[in-house]
Amino acid sequence: MGWAIHLHLIAAIAWIGGAIFMFVLGVSLRNRADQKAVYPRIGPIYGFYETISLIVLVISGTIMIVNNGLVAQLFSDTDNTVLHALRIKLVLVAVIALLTVIHTVISLKTLHKEKTPKQRFFSKLSSMGIFLINLVILHYAMVLRDYL
Repeated sequence: MGWAIHLHLIAAIAWIGGAIFMFVLGVSLRNRADQKAVYPRIGPIYGFYETISLIVLVISGTIMIVNNGLVAQLFSDTDNTVLHALRIKLVLVAVIALLTVIHTVISLKTLHKEKTPKQRFFSKLSSMGIFLINLVILHYAMVLRDYL
C-alpha cells in the first residue's frame, strides 16, 4: 500500500476530527448570536480543509483499490468480507460526497445571510448525516484494515 495508506490515514484523521470538532461546536453554541459570530469566520476555512481532505481520501482510496487489484472484483459476483466491507464503505463515501455538496452549496449561498427554514433544515440534516456516516465508515475502515 505504501504512501497511499499514510495519506489516507492523515486525511481520514483530518476529515473525521474536523467533523467531530464541528459537531461539538454546533452542540455547544446554542446562542444564535454566537453562531453568527463563529460560523462565518470558521465555516469557509473548515469547508476548504474538509474538501481537500475528502479529495485526498478519494484519490488515495482509489490508488489503494487499484494497487491491490480490487477494481475487477468490486464489480464481480465475488463476495467475501473484504469486498463486502469495501462496497459498503464506497457507497457511504458517495453518500457523504453528496451530503457535502448539499451542505457546501447551502453554506456558500447563506454565508452572510440568514438561512431560510428549509435551508437550515437541509444544512443541519446534511451536517448530521456526514457526522454519523463518518462513524460508520470508520467502522468499515477498521474491518478492512483487519483483513488487509
